[in-house]
Amino acid sequence: MPRTLTAMFDTRAAAEATRDKLVQAGVSKSEIDIQDQSTYGGDTAAAPQKGGLMGGLRNMFSAHDDHHTYVEGVSRGHVLLNATVKDAEATNAIQVLEQSDAIDLDARESEWRQSGWTGGADAYAEPATDAYRAPATAASGDETIQLAEERLVVGKREVERGGVRVRSYIVETPVSQQVSLREETVDIERRPVNRAVAAGDDAFRDRTIEMRETGEEAVVGKEAFVTEEIGLRKDVGQRTEEVRDTVRHTEVEVGRIDASATDPSLTGATPKRI
Repeated sequence: MPRTLTAMFDTRAAAEATRDKLVQAGVSKSEIDIQDQSTYGGDTAAAPQKGGLMGGLRNMFSAHDDHHTYVEGVSRGHVLLNATVKDAEATNAIQVLEQSDAIDLDARESEWRQSGWTGGADAYAEPATDAYRAPATAASGDETIQLAEERLVVGKREVERGGVRVRSYIVETPVSQQVSLREETVDIERRPVNRAVAAGDDAFRDRTIEMRETGEEAVVGKEAFVTEEIGLRKDVGQRTEEVRDTVRHTEVEVGRIDASATDPSLTGATPKRI
């Protein structure tokens, strides 16, 4: 069952680069459509029957809730990429879109609404004469059943994942260190002497002698040294996440009605699913 993936870009170059990567991933280039204002000749407000932006995107996304957001994005100059992929191609295609430069549609829509955009059907109202009417069966005898499908839209948004905080503070630690100090002491020596006073002894005169004592004491100083530097660096990496969801689509069963049976469900006809 084919699946439709949609992404919006700021520039056509980014959309085309993503298209090329989708082709490399196995998606047929013919199944990838890129639309911007130039696709509709700049006619972003034309009614559907005139082939303008509103009509073209309505036909493409008639069953999608983000229909008017796509219209607003393209009218603001963004570029829309739409890819129809097979189930076997879906995983690789989603991975390519996740790793692309696609804009975060939810965040961008929030910005538009804050600036005054109201969104919804009223933003691009069509003339009253274009209102939907049930098929006229009286004239043509035709009746129709509409088939619809949901399409997966992959976008990206930036979220807070935490972080790292580094704080420095002062810690006082007692330290000790041994140092050798020199000290001087003066001692008095008395020596017994028994001899006659000589002529040069000058024994009978007042005299004073002295000797000074010196010593060393510890002097404490501090020097500061840078022992380590701690910084913060942000590394950016890529990771691949597989997005899983379910989409709905309409199927029909076709069977013959036996005219002899009053309840079509009781006939022996074998329905054919298409």
